[in-house]
Amino acid sequence: MTKDIVIAGSGFAGMWAAISAARAIALADREADVRVTIVSPSPNLAIRPRLYEAKLDDVNPDIAPLLAAVGVRHVAGVIESIDAEWRRLIIAGTDGVRTVMSYDKFVLAAGSRLFQPPVSGLADHAFNVDQFADARRLGAHLDSLADRRDTPARNTVVIAGGGFTGIETAAEMPERLRAILGEQAAIRVVVVEQAPHIGPDLGANPRPVIEEALAECGVDIVTGAAVAAIEADGVTLSSGERIATSTVIWTAGARANPLAEQLAGEKDRFGRVVGDAYLRAPDSDIFVTGDMVRAATDDAGNVAAMSCQHAMSLGRVAGHNAAAELVGLPLHPYSQPRYVTCLDIGPWGALFTEGWDREVRLTRETGKAVKREINTRWIYPPAADRDAAFALAAPDHVIVAA
Repeated sequence: MTKDIVIAGSGFAGMWAAISAARAIALADREADVRVTIVSPSPNLAIRPRLYEAKLDDVNPDIAPLLAAVGVRHVAGVIESIDAEWRRLIIAGTDGVRTVMSYDKFVLAAGSRLFQPPVSGLADHAFNVDQFADARRLGAHLDSLADRRDTPARNTVVIAGGGFTGIETAAEMPERLRAILGEQAAIRVVVVEQAPHIGPDLGANPRPVIEEALAECGVDIVTGAAVAAIEADGVTLSSGERIATSTVIWTAGARANPLAEQLAGEKDRFGRVVGDAYLRAPDSDIFVTGDMVRAATDDAGNVAAMSCQHAMSLGRVAGHNAAAELVGLPLHPYSQPRYVTCLDIGPWGALFTEGWDREVRLTRETGKAVKREINTRWIYPPAADRDAAFALAAPDHVIVAA
């Protein structure tokens, strides 16, 4: 009887979980009786780290040929419910039809969603760069500003959230606005962060560099305040200050897909399931990975970030282990002790750090060269070649960064 591994999501973790599972099945010579299926709305890998960019030509690559090459089936739909007791899923197909799918092993790799608290006007007036469709909507809005009357509101962009995404979005925005509105437009870009400092999760070491770089890019920084209300022509901050703007971009954090709430066990403050060393959920037939799992990266107390850097390795491990339990291969514990960050800061360049204390290693153009390599090569799907994909899908595969 055929055994089924079902994977929810075709993002970084889901794609690599599928390839890694297929690799393990092939190693055990069990391709005839173990099947791998990805369920997601479409067979695409959204390159979310690039969605803040102006050009979106190659940020949603089609992975259908890759999945076919490694023998993974794709089902177009969204998993609505998980029945762990009976090992079955309710899937809402993109054709509007609901179906039931059974599994022997399930990998929850449904990713994360932008955190959107009940801020007045957020749903009606704000933009974001969370998903591919959101980034396209923002791009269309920015292009439309050229047809509006020249006012401070038209010329001002406010980014709510001064974390990784907020900084990258803000740094590119002055040049992006000038390309649309002209070099003479009195543009203003403001990033608002409620913490006392910009980039609170990035730590103290890179902070002076980030502040200098944003200033050079022409970005104003407001800290110690949050966006409290959003209207069509402005925002009001928690400090009482009002900023006239037609464009608010919300980048204030992420939360795990709500499917995590359907699993038993402890969740962290981001809604992630606390997994064991092999990325199992409390139910032994379910593995959690990517932005859905809280997993220790090392023995020093560090935990995987909600980032593609960690999602790719988490996916490889979860996919391998889900298959290994069915085909009799050894399980592989998750470990990812090396940690780097590479923050794009627009025309200034990029900031490359190493370690959890984020020691600055590269800046400006040398950092930008690494960022380009990451964004255009390392995080992209492999070629639609079975052997080449399997060579990159081992659970202990490590990308050697600069």
